[in-house]
Amino acid sequence: MTVTGTTTTAVAVLRDWRGWPTVLAALWRRSLRFRTLSITLAATSLAIFVTCVTMALVIQNDLFVSQKNIALEDARRAIDQAQNALDVAELGDDPAALQDLWTSIQGQLARNSSADQLAGFRLAGTVTLNGFTNGLSRNQLSTGLENRVAEFDDRQAWQSVALPVEDGREVPGIVVGQQLQVPQAGSFAIYLAYDLGDADQTLVFVQRTLWIAGIALVAIVAGISWIVLRAVATPIVQAAETSARLAAGDLGVRLEVRGEDELATLGRSFNAMADSIEGQIKELGELSMVQQRFVSDVSHELRTPLTTIRLAADMLNDQRADFEPTTARTAELLYAQVQRFDVLLSDLLEISRYDAGSVQLELEETSLAHVAEDVIEQMRPLALSHGTELRLVAPGGYSPVEMDPRRVRRVLRNLIGNAIEHGEGRPIVVTVDSNQHAVAAGVRDFGLGMSAADVERVFDRFWRADPSRQRTIGGTGLGLSIALGDATIHGGTLAVWSALGEGTNFVLTLPRHGVVTEGASPIPLEPEEPLAELGDATQPISLVDLPPELREEWGL
Repeated sequence: MTVTGTTTTAVAVLRDWRGWPTVLAALWRRSLRFRTLSITLAATSLAIFVTCVTMALVIQNDLFVSQKNIALEDARRAIDQAQNALDVAELGDDPAALQDLWTSIQGQLARNSSADQLAGFRLAGTVTLNGFTNGLSRNQLSTGLENRVAEFDDRQAWQSVALPVEDGREVPGIVVGQQLQVPQAGSFAIYLAYDLGDADQTLVFVQRTLWIAGIALVAIVAGISWIVLRAVATPIVQAAETSARLAAGDLGVRLEVRGEDELATLGRSFNAMADSIEGQIKELGELSMVQQRFVSDVSHELRTPLTTIRLAADMLNDQRADFEPTTARTAELLYAQVQRFDVLLSDLLEISRYDAGSVQLELEETSLAHVAEDVIEQMRPLALSHGTELRLVAPGGYSPVEMDPRRVRRVLRNLIGNAIEHGEGRPIVVTVDSNQHAVAAGVRDFGLGMSAADVERVFDRFWRADPSRQRTIGGTGLGLSIALGDATIHGGTLAVWSALGEGTNFVLTLPRHGVVTEGASPIPLEPEEPLAELGDATQPISLVDLPPELREEWGL
């Protein structure tokens, strides 16, 4: 892909985002580099995404477990110290001493633990001691946690909670609960809440780092892939472009070979193949030139003796009435074959000119409708001898167009002659029409028609659809090939449609402007109406009967 093509594609993508799927699909089909890079990036991105997600989950779980274990150990140590202090205290029967001890225990729990919030609630006992709260309310505790703490007097229970902070936000936290036995007062449930906000920030930082590293890794892989693909794909692209130029006829183009690797071996093999092809094409070209020169020279050299033979055959044919019947028939056959030989030589000379590329057009401003009418009048006696009616339908084609009238007449004579030969005596319709781009003439017969295989070979030289069929006009088998060349050199086309039992339709299309036919032909190649529906619509149109305004408009 060239830089200009890439830039144009990028601009098109940026201008119309709705065309992205089409552009990307086209790149996927046509660019090996884009397809390989896309697959590599997709696979790498998926692998990195899965790895980052897995690592983030593992780190999150390990970080939470470690913080939970720290909180459990801290809570157990603080409560154990408080329990030891309660166990060694000597209270007697003084309620004030018990209250003072309970107050000191609350302070000790706050000092000996790193908990951010505390709370204690009485479970059972005969002496009334009030519970306490230090930032942690009972509403934040779940029923399940309270039940587990009340059920087991020697075990810890914990739950994850959202702890409110001073600015109104909530941060993740963990609450650890455990029973504390107070002498003479019974059991108390002590809850210590730990703020895990720092751990959450650490986790966010780790996750952000993982994603940044993943994106950077994808970019690095993309860059490495692009460099590697460029190193591998550039010689392949050059080979593709070179082979396309070689196929287009630039036989001197070669690949630049560097190194001794596999690509260099491919380049040397390609250059060797190109050298071989160039040599064979030059050899075939020289042979073709020799053959063309031979045909041209032989045709020219045969002109002189053929002229003498034709004069003798004409003289014998003119005097055949004085000969015996056998001799008269011989003179008649000799005359006919000499005439056919003369036509064959003319066709061979014309073919050699086309092969040599020396054909020159003699352009004139000519009306195709006039040319068609003249040719029909010339071919009418031949058609009447075969019992065939020639009809002209000319809704257009009167405006003069630059063409070589001699060659166009030759094409129409050839098409009409073939239609008479194969039309089985049925009417032949010649249609002339035009549009803003082209003028066209169609010759439609309703004879036996041809198969699809015959249609593909109808313009081949010396080819006949039915070699066993006796020809009454005496063609050389080169007429349609020459007609195709005449149409092509005008920048036009000569197309054929045929079906067995339905007949054949040839359409000659010539450009009105420029050197190449643009758009559709004014006459459809496949006819729409059968013979039974033609009626009076196909009767000849007399040009002299046209209205004066149309004649003036068409320049007649």
